[in-house]
Amino acid sequence: MDLTMKERFIRSVKMESVDKVPALSITQTGTVDLMNLSGAFWPKAHYHPETMADLAIAGHTFTGLEAVRYPFSLLELPEALGCTMSEGTLDSQPHQLDFPVKKPEDVAKISVPDLSKGRGVSVILDATAQIQKKLGDKTDIPLIAGTVGPAALAACVCGVNNYLRWCIQEPDTLTELMVLCADVCVEYTNMLYGAGVDGVLIVDSEAGPDLFPPPLFESMVLPIYKDLTKKIRGLTLLHMCGDATAILEPMAQSGFQGISIEEKTNMAYAAKLIGDKVCLIGNVSPARTILLGTPEDVKRETKQCLEDGTRILSPGCGIAPRTPLGNIKAFVEARDEYYLK
Repeated sequence: MDLTMKERFIRSVKMESVDKVPALSITQTGTVDLMNLSGAFWPKAHYHPETMADLAIAGHTFTGLEAVRYPFSLLELPEALGCTMSEGTLDSQPHQLDFPVKKPEDVAKISVPDLSKGRGVSVILDATAQIQKKLGDKTDIPLIAGTVGPAALAACVCGVNNYLRWCIQEPDTLTELMVLCADVCVEYTNMLYGAGVDGVLIVDSEAGPDLFPPPLFESMVLPIYKDLTKKIRGLTLLHMCGDATAILEPMAQSGFQGISIEEKTNMAYAAKLIGDKVCLIGNVSPARTILLGTPEDVKRETKQCLEDGTRILSPGCGIAPRTPLGNIKAFVEARDEYYLK
């Protein structure tokens, strides 16, 4: 079996046989080294389609990562729903400055705009077309986009303090907000699939045990996930930061085909528990190992992750902007070496 990168990625998500585990980053790939090599720098790469495309392609061209992953922040949907954001810097992503929903009664006043006309969404859709144009006949490389999920978007729109308080004191209000946010996520995700993206990663760590009580995940979030995944017209991919051990089984029942986990969740345990139900993605440490370790450290942890049962090899979260290029290359090299043993 000799598969293209795109075929390998799609077959892996669908739990079909592959020639080898894909080596890619399911999360953000923008680093300063890649900016220097491509001439495409943050913060412009967040807001300019061609610059975004150039930096995204660089993540594949200069490292060997087997996908083109973009954008490099998660601002487009929060901004569309009225959150104000910073612009970011050369080596820091944009961050949220303020949120529109201050009290429970504000939820009913939310107006969802035409997403395609929002700054962030329009840039990403235009960048998708630019990437396709620049890749030309190199159609074997999967395009992976990322966006926030319903819990993460709700936390942005009402603020983290309200989000945490309302899950206990105003559960109906928070559920109403998350349902609205889920509809926005579905609409945008389907726009991306309609534009030709091969995979859309929904990042929803605010639903994880680090913030959200696991019993409430099952009663509040899981039904929303089940509805959301039925409406998405493409692969369904979820990323959960932090230690997600307590919700592995309900996540596997959510309808998501692929689940990306951080290194705080033990890959071997996750593979034993749910590895026959969903495509597990991860989970080499992006900070301790890929940012701060040596190439040898990266290779050691990467090979262990393969031994532990990951189906798609990826950093456990976004690649840090100051990550050495050599460590990202070592990540891919380790996968190749693993299959030569």
